Amino acid sequence: MIFLGFETSCDDTSVSLYCTNRGIIANLVNNQFNIHNHYGGVVPELASRDHLNKISDLTKRVFEDSGLSLSDIDAIAYTLGPGLNGSLLIGSTFAQSLAWSMDLPAIPIHHLEGHLLSPLIFQKKFNFPFIALLVSGGHTQLIVVKEIGSYNIIADTLDDAAGEAFDKTAKLMGLEYCNGLEISRLAMLGDHTIFNLPKPMFNSDSLDFSFSGLKTSVMLKIKELKAHNKFDNLTKCHMSSSIQKSIIDILVRKSYLAIKKTGITNLVVAGGVSANNLLRSRMSEMIESVSGDIYFPPINLCTDNAAMIAFAASLRVQHNLIDLKNLKYNLSTKARWDLRSVNDIYI
Repeated sequence: MIFLGFETSCDDTSVSLYCTNRGIIANLVNNQFNIHNHYGGVVPELASRDHLNKISDLTKRVFEDSGLSLSDIDAIAYTLGPGLNGSLLIGSTFAQSLAWSMDLPAIPIHHLEGHLLSPLIFQKKFNFPFIALLVSGGHTQLIVVKEIGSYNIIADTLDDAAGEAFDKTAKLMGLEYCNGLEISRLAMLGDHTIFNLPKPMFNSDSLDFSFSGLKTSVMLKIKELKAHNKFDNLTKCHMSSSIQKSIIDILVRKSYLAIKKTGITNLVVAGGVSANNLLRSRMSEMIESVSGDIYFPPINLCTDNAAMIAFAASLRVQHNLIDLKNLKYNLSTKARWDLRSVNDIYI
């Protein structure tokens, strides 16, 4: 089967073609960084407007790049939620209108299900159950996955997500918006021992996360350094290294505790922050120490993309979790959607 996927949950417009035999055929992503950079964060109205402007052209380009046509498609998948409501509506409306015009099934997919299954795209063999660490700008969760569609959230963030902590501390240092990636780059040039930053809940037996205290500590330290005119580029590198180490130490520690508490040694790490090289290295070392297996998505599939949405839809079809003949078109979206209730919409 060939699935046409759409992802518009936030500020990335993505269209993809996924084949159950060939894998990813095409995957295009339009990033809105230049639109929102001026405002220091995503502006929902501008995000949805750009989705509207780009989604049709991206769809045409996917078919041009692949050499396929709409007549080759068996089903269409799209992100139903969670995310920005206006952005979700653009993808949902476009995908379902196209499906209706072609008399094709339109499959709604949970954005986080797409992320946590994305490392499996290139895995021919995979064992259940596994623990998934979803780590992004909006979510930091530990989830026990017994099978496709069975998701038990065993830990969540009590405040900021890890990616949000990266991005907000980057902004405090005067870097461009949503630029946790720049912190990782600067960290390579710094010494993490220069600043002793907190690691909230690191020593707690709770699996939950907290990053707001780290952000506050960074803010106060930067104010102090600026007051003494000591916040130069090298200092930014040292600060970046300390921030990165604190966040990754917490993520590794909580993942280790989850493995010890559940006895499950298969670990999936997914979401935007999973592209961080130090996180990948540290997590791999930790998994080796417990004789487990670890899986990451390819770097280009860590951030929001439609390939993971199409792939998740294909797995639901393969595991008989969707009755394609009884799917109904529904232009509503789920801006807030608990992953534990993901199966309810297919009943």
